Amino acid sequence: MAGQARRAETPLRRQLDGTVRPTALDAFRLARRTFLAGDRVDMQGLARELGVDRATLYRWVGSRDELLTELLWSLIEPTITDLRKTHCHPGPSAVPGQSPAAAVLNDLVRAVNSNEGMQRFIEREGELALRLLTTKASDFEARLIRSVAEIVHEEAAADRLRSPIPAEDLPYVLVRVLESYTYLGLITGEAPDLDRCARVVDALLPGAAGN
Repeated sequence: MAGQARRAETPLRRQLDGTVRPTALDAFRLARRTFLAGDRVDMQGLARELGVDRATLYRWVGSRDELLTELLWSLIEPTITDLRKTHCHPGPSAVPGQSPAAAVLNDLVRAVNSNEGMQRFIEREGELALRLLTTKASDFEARLIRSVAEIVHEEAAADRLRSPIPAEDLPYVLVRVLESYTYLGLITGEAPDLDRCARVVDALLPGAAGN
């Protein structure tokens, strides 16, 4: 129509019109939603849903193993952060005799075992899960060890933790304990035992006197 103002080509308008191409972050978010729904993260399916070819998807996110590693870390990192905010503070422990560090790790194990996407992944792709989560095939375990090291060092410095295990060994030992009980079904065929895990963690991470 003559005299009609030209429609502004804003980012919103382009997205509403479907003219904005997806990005690597869109691919990651779609993979994360798929995982959390308990479905298998399939590269061909992701590419098809995003409307890109597989070569583009791989260029964006790397291999499927690399994508899954980032996805898994994106779930556990904010959980650790939230648990530290909940438990790691001055004052008496919520559970007498339990250190804040132990409370964080025990609740982390519970969170992993209650996550439907994680449990479906372990059931469906157990060998891959163990490889990505517990070996040098990815850097997931190394990141987790660093996060646990931050917790125990901070708590020891605040005098809320006095562990009998040498400080340089403690983070690795703790992560191996968490892995052993969380992935017990894959290792021995037994059901995960969160109470046994908590008893070991509590013994490794005793609170300082008076906490």
